[in-house]
Amino acid sequence: MGIQERLTQLRRKMEEHNLDMYFIPTNDFHGSEYISGYFKCREFISGFNGSAGNAVITQEEAGLWTDGRYFLQAETQLAGTSFTLYKTGQEGVPGVNQYVLSKIPEGGRLGVDGRMVSEAWAEGMRKMLAGKKAKLEIKKDLISEIWLDRPELVHEKAWLLEDKYAGESRSDKLKKLRMFMAKRGKGQMLLTSLDDIAWLLNIRGNDIPYNPVAFSYLVVKEDECFLFAGKGIFAAEDRGILEQDGVVLRDYNDIYEYVKSFPAGERVFVDKRTANAAIVESFSKETKVKDVICPVVEWKAVKNPVEIENEKKAHIRDGVAVTRFIYWLKQNIDKMPLTEIEAAKKLEDFRKQGKHYLGPSFEPIAGYAEHGAIVHYSATPETDARLMPENFLLLDTGGQYLEGTTDITRTVLLGGKATADQKKYYTAVLRGNLNLLAAKFMHGCSGVALDYAARQPLWEMGCDFNHGTGHGVGYLLNVHEAPNGFSYKIQKGPGKNAVLEEGMITSDEPGIYLAGKYGIRLENLILCVKREKNEFGQFMGFEPLTLVPFDRDAIDAEQMSGKELAFLNQYHQKVYDTLEEYLTSDESEWLADMCAPL
Repeated sequence: MGIQERLTQLRRKMEEHNLDMYFIPTNDFHGSEYISGYFKCREFISGFNGSAGNAVITQEEAGLWTDGRYFLQAETQLAGTSFTLYKTGQEGVPGVNQYVLSKIPEGGRLGVDGRMVSEAWAEGMRKMLAGKKAKLEIKKDLISEIWLDRPELVHEKAWLLEDKYAGESRSDKLKKLRMFMAKRGKGQMLLTSLDDIAWLLNIRGNDIPYNPVAFSYLVVKEDECFLFAGKGIFAAEDRGILEQDGVVLRDYNDIYEYVKSFPAGERVFVDKRTANAAIVESFSKETKVKDVICPVVEWKAVKNPVEIENEKKAHIRDGVAVTRFIYWLKQNIDKMPLTEIEAAKKLEDFRKQGKHYLGPSFEPIAGYAEHGAIVHYSATPETDARLMPENFLLLDTGGQYLEGTTDITRTVLLGGKATADQKKYYTAVLRGNLNLLAAKFMHGCSGVALDYAARQPLWEMGCDFNHGTGHGVGYLLNVHEAPNGFSYKIQKGPGKNAVLEEGMITSDEPGIYLAGKYGIRLENLILCVKREKNEFGQFMGFEPLTLVPFDRDAIDAEQMSGKELAFLNQYHQKVYDTLEEYLTSDESEWLADMCAPL
């Protein structure tokens, strides 16, 4: 069934349900960024498979909104359909809400599956629609009515993360949460975000590709808590340990009946920005809903000393794997046929040789030449380009280890000599990466204050990149984690523009993307640390976690200041000193050349 037939069937269902518009987000029941097959409704209806985007369907039009990472990909995948691409943030392009308000008729009805949108979104949409006396209908799962071969919602086996990796027991974490609740009055707290629940209970699962979480809801009370999860996902021993810690297991789907049973007048803490509308609106009218920003978001972002030491171990293992791969690639690029998919698989083989490696932390991005200009390109058998001993290969990959999560991008020159332009752009991106890593700043700064350090070399050239400079990273959890990040755009709403705290791990990944030519992105994970404290206050800085050389063959040293060269040489010396003992003599000799002072 093609995209047009799917749209025709959906419009018939809309007519049956008396709906003028239908909203299809990229989401699941838990507000997750990455989703499993069951929840790929927006991809089903549009054919666009990027990780971010929303669709709005009327009887006459179909619109798809996505961000700058996916403009080129969306244009390609929507070609030949009746979908209109709306490039989020671009001048003159209406946002989703603006479009809805302009298109919905007076007294009209907008439909959505309420499990797939947050309560905060639903409240905001109702307020907006009221101006046209229109209504939001949240009990309309129309996609299930037409997606007859929809994948099952699968609950895979889950497991417990030992304290020697987590650094803090679930009992202590629950105690901290109960103290948070007690300060706000007695009641219960509902958690719906999968990574929050996983971190709080020291559990990990396999329900979303690359993200080690389990589909679940958690209700925390004063003396016990209820974990609503798939039946039988925990081994008997793990189940017993959870029960000893006061965690009572319930069936995943029982949550909707449970929340209906809150006693009259019961105070329930919930984060409306993540909890889905269907679950919150299942509460009885007598329930006292207290909207709070879930404190777990910040707690898990600030890594404890055990997590930090483990992350350093994970990054050494990852650094060895990626460095060995780059050496292998440069040695073999002109000796054997190799494609984007094969290159990504070869890197995965090197990672598998490392201790405690569990799998990728996201779908690998291996973009050769013009494919590298597609920010989040993912090779398919149809697009899988042959690598040649020329131009750039952009490789953005990561791993999940018991000791933590990694995420690294290196752009590798494949044979030959870099052109003047290639060196100019590569060096500008490298300078941005190093300048952010070297930043020294006052405590209280957010990523908004520091983003300029990474973009300045490109901005001075009249260039830019259309994505954030960095995102928070979880500990054996989601590779994209709130609330820390780097972006010059001020984010609106509670919990945004978070202060950078000691122990936060953030990516540092400036880039440049030249359509039809190549893309360059250089990404390290960096750890926020304290510097000196004096009469002016507490100074902060960063330390690199990622330890992999940059491509010496693409660097123009004359473009760099003395300070930048010194910092690059310092970083490369640390890379060599740390990794050398894990490499063969040939690999070590090559690394010494790559890391030699410039």
